[in-house]
Amino acid sequence: MSAILGGATAIAFGSPAIAQSAAFERWVATFRARAIARGISGATYDRVMKGLKPDTSVYALQRAQPEFTEQLWQYINRRCSDWRVTTGKQRAREHAPLLARLEKDFGVDRYLLLGLWGMESSFGDVMDNPKYMRPVIPALAALAFGEPRRRKYWETELLNALTIVERGWAQPEGMIGSWAGAMGHTQWMPEVWLNIGTDYDRDGRANPFGKPDDALAGSAQYLLKRGRYRPGEAWGCEVKVPAGRARLADNKTMRSYAQWQELGVRRADGAAFPRPGDQVRLWVPVAGGPAFLVGQNFRAVYSYNPSTSYALALVHLGDLIRGNGSFHQQFPGGERIPTVDEIKEIQRRLTERGFPTDGIDGRSGIGTIKAIAAFQKQVGMEPADGYAGLKVLARLRQAN
Repeated sequence: MSAILGGATAIAFGSPAIAQSAAFERWVATFRARAIARGISGATYDRVMKGLKPDTSVYALQRAQPEFTEQLWQYINRRCSDWRVTTGKQRAREHAPLLARLEKDFGVDRYLLLGLWGMESSFGDVMDNPKYMRPVIPALAALAFGEPRRRKYWETELLNALTIVERGWAQPEGMIGSWAGAMGHTQWMPEVWLNIGTDYDRDGRANPFGKPDDALAGSAQYLLKRGRYRPGEAWGCEVKVPAGRARLADNKTMRSYAQWQELGVRRADGAAFPRPGDQVRLWVPVAGGPAFLVGQNFRAVYSYNPSTSYALALVHLGDLIRGNGSFHQQFPGGERIPTVDEIKEIQRRLTERGFPTDGIDGRSGIGTIKAIAAFQKQVGMEPADGYAGLKVLARLRQAN
């Protein structure tokens, strides 16, 4: 086995002919015993894995540095876009009975779930879009075969995916997701599908695709069981910190809202803390930017994707869908979120100048980001970060 894996590593980082390599075929034949031991039938394994072409593009996707460097305010603005907020409010109305039932059954705030749904798949809009998603079994097979750093993890997730097929919950061609294997409305990894997935619509199987019922319920279960979400608590809130008290923002010390208030910390909107006994910590993500008190439910969101930028963008998106306003304190160098019409104007002007954006839809997708970066490089805007913001719009207007 070690000799095969050693060859796999060499091929993964070298020849692009891995898909036709005998080494991959030998690995598939050897890995069969692992699958059988896991309870996957030989018939299922052979049907899925025999002749499989591994998706070798995942190596570059995993190892490449981010193509565009994002400051925190850009990261948040992109993910809390005008389109996502407007669409999130529509989904809140369309699925009000489902969301009310989820809140009753799990205690997870409906707007936090809407924020998660919006972050993970743009409310289901990109969950099977080939520009963003791909068949997950070829991706996981390539990672299990040729990724040396987390091979055990990828092998386990491949076995989990095969178990889903074995149980008849999905067919391989229907398992579409990210390069890492996350699938559906709320991007379940195979392990989550198997162990946290919830048959909320009671059709006989947990399914992250199709109607959003199962996906949202399974993710609510995840937040409760693995994130230790506390029903009734807020994730936190934006606050104002008294001058000279910045040292209090160590992002570690837990105090009640009431204790923070005694130290002079106030909600940024001037309202009272609704649950003064809840424990929170003071966090300033970027010096000179907004400050936040964050509690266990912020940590629960973080458990879903261990990135503080992700967690802050998600809870902010949920609050915007709820009807709350933008942050009171702007991030240094930041801009407000552009409107859908402003994004459309950026796309139209770019297209007219020979930088196609794959459509004029008011959404800053991959095509728009690449077009903006190319325009920025041409006119000498630095950094050429691909951000669809007000500075780019102003420069495009000047250019015409």
